[in-house]
Amino acid sequence: MEAAEELERRSKFLNSLIQKKKAMEQQNQNDQFNFRVRASDMPLPLQNKAFKCARDHLNSMPGKLDSKRLALALKKEFDSSYGPAWHCIVGTSFGSYVTHSLGGFLYFSIDKVYVLLFKTAVEPLDH
Repeated sequence: MEAAEELERRSKFLNSLIQKKKAMEQQNQNDQFNFRVRASDMPLPLQNKAFKCARDHLNSMPGKLDSKRLALALKKEFDSSYGPAWHCIVGTSFGSYVTHSLGGFLYFSIDKVYVLLFKTAVEPLDH
């Protein structure tokens, strides 16, 4: 009887290893994009939100990257979550020089695509 119990224990152990490997493979498929922060003064939770939003939209785009669609998605997400006046530029080649609100700047790459996400202050117009 002990041999059967040992065989059952080993079988459960091997099954748990297989499940862990499958979970890791699934995670790796989700992280198929190579994110790299180039410059930032944005808190980590906001950076992670930007990466997740970008990853979700890239996964939903069949084939070629739609830069305008990705920029709009990031802007809308950050406007609705963190208030107005977020700006987003997405492309493979661009120059920029921007003024941003403290804690509201993230410049990162996803493979060969670059994303600039930043917030500016909104001030009411005096008439």
